[in-house]
Amino acid sequence: MIVIIDYGLGNLNSVLNALTLLGIKAEISRDPEKIKNADKLILPGVGAFKEGIQNLEKFGLVEVLNNEVLVKKKPILGICLGMQLFCKKSYEDGEHEGLGWIDAEVIKFEFKKLRVPHMGWNDVECEMTSPLFKGGDKIQTFYFVHSYYPLPKDQKIVTGVCNYGIDFCASFEKENIFATQFHPEKSQTEGLEILKKFGQIKC
Repeated sequence: MIVIIDYGLGNLNSVLNALTLLGIKAEISRDPEKIKNADKLILPGVGAFKEGIQNLEKFGLVEVLNNEVLVKKKPILGICLGMQLFCKKSYEDGEHEGLGWIDAEVIKFEFKKLRVPHMGWNDVECEMTSPLFKGGDKIQTFYFVHSYYPLPKDQKIVTGVCNYGIDFCASFEKENIFATQFHPEKSQTEGLEILKKFGQIKC
């Protein structure tokens, strides 16, 4: 069973519908007991970093997530804002601390000629040894909607690189922690394949 974390932000039903289409058992919940009993977790999200981390704290989810992910090593997938919340710090509307699981800062695209947010389909150069990309094409196309992106201190954890004016981290993984800046649930065949492979990861 995969639990999709409900912290009041994000496209929860879109993720649930995608998993259901794949035949993967999943539910949306913020119940700590259900999170503890889940095989895997997904932290989706659309919105502001500050509100996201405040909501995780407000609903009492930080402690249980830290225990399940960092201590029990339960697989978790962060999507878009969820990915950013895994990081140490964001500079969106000020400076805010994240969950701190990944040594990375979340920074804004600063362009004069390119539109921000980065919105629409774009190619990602994938690391083929990653469980999420293994067996697929080296270049895959996914759907993005974001103005900020993570900058990991350790570039070895980066598993996907996208170019939008600059090369930026489109996905990373560290042990049991997986994350994508793009939306696999909105990315048709290749996006569904990401969710399918996450569902197949052995705990």
